[in-house]
Amino acid sequence: MRNQGYAVKQVNTYLMFDGNCREAMQFYSECLGAKLDLMSFADARAFDYPAEARDRVIHAKLTKGPVCLMASDIMPGMSCQQGTNFSVSIDCESAEEIERLFSALGENGMVTMPLSDAFWGARFGMLKDQFGINWMFNWDRPKDA
Repeated sequence: MRNQGYAVKQVNTYLMFDGNCREAMQFYSECLGAKLDLMSFADARAFDYPAEARDRVIHAKLTKGPVCLMASDIMPGMSCQQGTNFSVSIDCESAEEIERLFSALGENGMVTMPLSDAFWGARFGMLKDQFGINWMFNWDRPKDA
């Protein structure tokens, strides 16, 4: 059984860019009148990223009311094809939900990043489903846990 009564917190589109995420998201922010939060690879001190990646964006988030658009740059040298450079990102409500959704949507698909604890305090994983759609899963651990 795929759905056991869990309520997904939020589903967003996650865009991928090849070095021009900052420019694109600033443009979208101006067009939409949305708040923009950006973090570069250099700001994410959990890992030692290559020098050519330091000015790239590891995570960007545009918000306006209930609308949310997220994005990042790929690492230099990775492939990024316009038109397929997006993922559907699910913000989960619980540990059980992230495990269930990851398993259900990954059926006959390919795990590209197994669920694991991320440096920003969440449980996170990625996969490509059997239809070729990229998915990201995030569960923010409770602050007091």
